[in-house]
Amino acid sequence: MQSLISDIEAIDEIEVFGRVKTVQGLLIEVVGPVRELRVGGRVTIETQTGSNLACEIIGFRDGLALCLPFGPVEGVRLGCKAVFAGHDGAAYPDTSWLGRVLNAEARPIDGGAPLMRGAAPYALRNLPLPAHERARVGGPIDLGVRCLNTFTTCCDGQRMGIFAGSGVGKSVLMSMLARNTDVDVSIIGLIGERGREVQEFITEQLGEEGMKKAIVVVATSDESALMRRQAAYLTLTLAEYFRDQGKRVLCMMDSLTRFAMAQREIGLATGEPPTAKGYPPTVFTELPRLLERAGPGLVNSGSVTGLFTVLVEGDDHNEPIADAVRGILDGHIVMERSIAERGRYPAVNVLRSVSRTMPGCVPEEFRPTLSKARELMSVYADMEELIRLGAYRKGSDPKVDRAIALSPALEAFLSQRSDERTNIADGYNLLATILGTAAAGDTA
Repeated sequence: MQSLISDIEAIDEIEVFGRVKTVQGLLIEVVGPVRELRVGGRVTIETQTGSNLACEIIGFRDGLALCLPFGPVEGVRLGCKAVFAGHDGAAYPDTSWLGRVLNAEARPIDGGAPLMRGAAPYALRNLPLPAHERARVGGPIDLGVRCLNTFTTCCDGQRMGIFAGSGVGKSVLMSMLARNTDVDVSIIGLIGERGREVQEFITEQLGEEGMKKAIVVVATSDESALMRRQAAYLTLTLAEYFRDQGKRVLCMMDSLTRFAMAQREIGLATGEPPTAKGYPPTVFTELPRLLERAGPGLVNSGSVTGLFTVLVEGDDHNEPIADAVRGILDGHIVMERSIAERGRYPAVNVLRSVSRTMPGCVPEEFRPTLSKARELMSVYADMEELIRLGAYRKGSDPKVDRAIALSPALEAFLSQRSDERTNIADGYNLLATILGTAAAGDTA
């Protein structure tokens, strides 16, 4: 009944429409009663072929409404009728959506049955919760990946970025996190993904076990900029729905860079001036509005733990999007091509990775172990070139000698198969065993 009431309320009392005046590339200019319209509003254009093309109003210019389409513009001609909707887009999530694959319009694309419509609408562009009403981040959350659990421990409700170039193993790491993380629900957004890789990720990497408690939102690279951006909004909307149900939600998005690229296309179409690497100012406005929707919920409610990948262009970790995202999130995980090239996966550089909730979330008795491990890995990294060239003479420095002796064991600790899982306690104990912190002879 509540769903029926929502449908009735969404019906426009009066039909407001205009006409297509010009089409420039993907930008459609519509003439009509612009005073009745607003940015973000929806428009349906009746094309010459008899189909309806959904569009969104992205701005106004010279008394015209500037619209971008959600699909191809073929069939649109001058004078086509453009009907303006009295409401913005919204989703009607339901718990029965778990295990399904959706597009950016919240429609199933996995060949399954139609989705059950939820009772209450959730706005796609919802505002973040007020900062003063949010709970604090919770205790450590078990990600199931040794190097992340120990060196970049993540808390319930924390937001982390995974920074990596293409082909370094982000998708495999995401699948490990989706299968192994100790949460109630996983919401996975694949933004601008290659169409070939979507099915591989779902069937081979995520698998049946991972899909049981997950919803996957897909917008492939060939879809319009609006669809790619809306897929990111829908991912956070679904996470907010399950958070409001009191669930502990893991929200993963691959990738924020493609969301920024979609927003760049939209901004440039409206005539915004390009700034750093061609990104207009709205990109750096939309990123925090999107990312701040993740995090702890209200007191005594659920939470959204966010893991967002950033595709660094040319392996430059200081490019504009990576730099902006790093300042918004609560930590960053850096994956490096040089580590992947020597066959260690996941290719995480723990010395460059930071969790801003550490060391507060680490048990007191394990903090010396982590500090000692980081110190030894740092010593080895500083001397690595000399060691490989044979220029270092054993016995010159006891710390370097110890770092060399423990390097193979530490590398094996950081390496993990995609089908392997290690909880937080086992990771700490294994690291303590490697370092031999209980041995009296550790005087380095």
